[in-house]
Amino acid sequence: MLCDLPQRLDRRLGCCALIAVKQRVQGKGRLAPQLSVDARVRLVRSMLAQVIGAARGAQTVRQVFVVSPERDTLADDIPVLADSGQGLNAALTQAHRALLELGVRELLVLHADLPQLESAEIDALVRAGRAAGFAIAPDTADVGSNALCLATGQPFQFQFGPDSKRLHLREAQRLGLQAQVVRLPGLQFDVDTAADLRRLEEGAWVRRQR
Repeated sequence: MLCDLPQRLDRRLGCCALIAVKQRVQGKGRLAPQLSVDARVRLVRSMLAQVIGAARGAQTVRQVFVVSPERDTLADDIPVLADSGQGLNAALTQAHRALLELGVRELLVLHADLPQLESAEIDALVRAGRAAGFAIAPDTADVGSNALCLATGQPFQFQFGPDSKRLHLREAQRLGLQAQVVRLPGLQFDVDTAADLRRLEEGAWVRRQR
């Protein structure tokens, strides 16, 4: 069930951002050999805070929502839409449908593990989405999807998972949307592996989380 959902939104002010994050103790399990559970929780919280801050500072974003099974340490003014546990794509689909019912026509989807994300990069992605109807920010490997911008009132079949960049572009084509691919450092760099941790300030940022 969705919670904390506003009764109405002003469509003139910009797009709505959805940031999906797991229960914090389940996040970044692939990093268990490098980080303790407590360190991974702090890492997830820190990266989520960075993404939320970047989204709130973006000129093109009017409202930020978090999609998660828990509120955890989020500020009270961040609406949380409940993740029912059926997977990321199902949770985003449910949240998107609820926002469509409120009249939302511009949607920004962001991963929660983008520790170098900046507000200006979000604005660039949203403006590209407005110009084309759809914009995607791939990961460093250019096969995954770290962020999407939808400038359409149509339901969208989210395809996060293996080969998601290609699948999201195919879904945009199915809906008759033009697409732009936006490659910017803060949108590309996510943290999944030990190599990613080493890239993050040569480990200094992570050591502060231990």
